[in-house]
Amino acid sequence: MSYLSPRYKKLLVVIKQTAFEEYSQLRLYGKAPKALRWKRLEARYKDHKKCVNKVIDALSKHNVTFNCIGRVGLDRQHLSDVDLMVAVGGDGTCLTCAHFLDNGSIPLLGINSDPLTVEEMASTTTKQTDERRSHGALCAYTSNNIETAFEHVLYGGGNLCNRTRIQCTVKSTFSETRLCPALNDLLISHPSPASVSRFGMGFLVPNVEGNGVEPSMDENYESNQEEEHNLSEVLTSRKDDPTPQAYRTRFGGTSYEIKQNVNVWSSGLWVSTATGSTAAMVSAGGQPL
Repeated sequence: MSYLSPRYKKLLVVIKQTAFEEYSQLRLYGKAPKALRWKRLEARYKDHKKCVNKVIDALSKHNVTFNCIGRVGLDRQHLSDVDLMVAVGGDGTCLTCAHFLDNGSIPLLGINSDPLTVEEMASTTTKQTDERRSHGALCAYTSNNIETAFEHVLYGGGNLCNRTRIQCTVKSTFSETRLCPALNDLLISHPSPASVSRFGMGFLVPNVEGNGVEPSMDENYESNQEEEHNLSEVLTSRKDDPTPQAYRTRFGGTSYEIKQNVNVWSSGLWVSTATGSTAAMVSAGGQPL
């Protein structure tokens, strides 16, 4: 492959921080948890480092330039002129990298640095499985086939696939904060898991009068209005509901009415993408929807 010109010439390699590294730093200050299996954590750390060295050695054999950055220190400034982002770790590293990618601008390649062994995958008991290993559902390759991965991907091989992300705007009285997009899910809840979350839910309907926009007079306007009217009848059909039918708010300078607003007391609101819902089901021991 050396005589070919790579499709991706400038790469950013994002490396996860293992639990062993994190707890080792805390232990210096006497803040590390006492009930830790240090030998197991160290074994996972060594396997991860072996994979990182394999990645660096493999990239050095190709006509590309690359920079390595820790997952914790990743920032948008590191993405300047990058053609491909490589996440070395597991699903968590891929999810973190996905926060910083604009829509369709930079492809993301996930490499599972510490996959389950064949014996662990074939085992029917959980005791023989090291829970610190990476599941790697979002990773295309593992530490076992890194050489093949870069020879295939760097020169235009493989299929690019699009995954839907979800983004949330947090609105306060005087400001709006747009959170970074998430590949898996959003959880809206009280900071304390044991506390009850209180929030309101409703349907946002653009307020034409509040926006100062004249209705369109095209031929489809009447049919659109009829559909919206029918939807409004469905949303407001609960006449026995004492909750006010509409409140007003603004997002991005646009005025909206909140129809069928209800107050909720619960554990929170969990909104998932297709990627997030599948991961949640698998982690709970179920089958993908």
